Amino acid sequence: AFFCLLLCVPWGSSCPPSCQCTERAGAKAVLCSSRHLEEIPKDIPRDAVFLKLDANSITRIPSNAFRHLSHLEELDLSRNAIEKIDRAAFKGVAAGLRTLDLSSNRIRSIPKEALLALNAKLRLANNPWHCECALQEVLWEARLDPDSVQDITCHTAPREEYVGKPLLQVLDAGVNFCSVRQRTTDVAMFITMFGWFTMVIVYVICYVRHNQEDTCRHVDYLKSLPSTQGHAE
Repeated sequence: AFFCLLLCVPWGSSCPPSCQCTERAGAKAVLCSSRHLEEIPKDIPRDAVFLKLDANSITRIPSNAFRHLSHLEELDLSRNAIEKIDRAAFKGVAAGLRTLDLSSNRIRSIPKEALLALNAKLRLANNPWHCECALQEVLWEARLDPDSVQDITCHTAPREEYVGKPLLQVLDAGVNFCSVRQRTTDVAMFITMFGWFTMVIVYVICYVRHNQEDTCRHVDYLKSLPSTQGHAE
């Protein structure tokens, strides 16, 4: 009877001990808010549609953290201590996810690949962002929540005058962080090519001088030989 009972229990119906699982409009909601979690629980039900992990102490979102949650539509990770997000953090849920809240964390930068594959509405406000090309591309291409986009502020930036300003305001003023990076890359490539070109020129000069010295020594050697006419006499 015990094994029959196990077989009757559907997979993914269990609930993590630190969370509360309930039904919301006929869909499973997993509530793990304010539970002092330091990492994402491993045993989240597979049929979860709503997942709240806000107000915890999570510091990192590893690759494939939610891959088994194919039904997930809303994910709240706000008010944590998240500093690092892996490139494949949201792999497996990108297609169905509608809302992703990463606001009020410690995120300075994020791989654009982690967000640009999502169709979800993103909340990224109140993080200590380093304004750079990747963040600019996210702002241009991702679906950001319009109510929170003004709160994406430059905590650090390539120039001091941008610090403390909303990223959108900086970009509206004509700043392009991607072009700055491109110019830096172009300068680096120019310096590298100039270095190689200089090495080639130096090699050619040394090669020519070496051949000239060999030729001079050969000529001097020929001059030092007794002439044919002297031997005949």
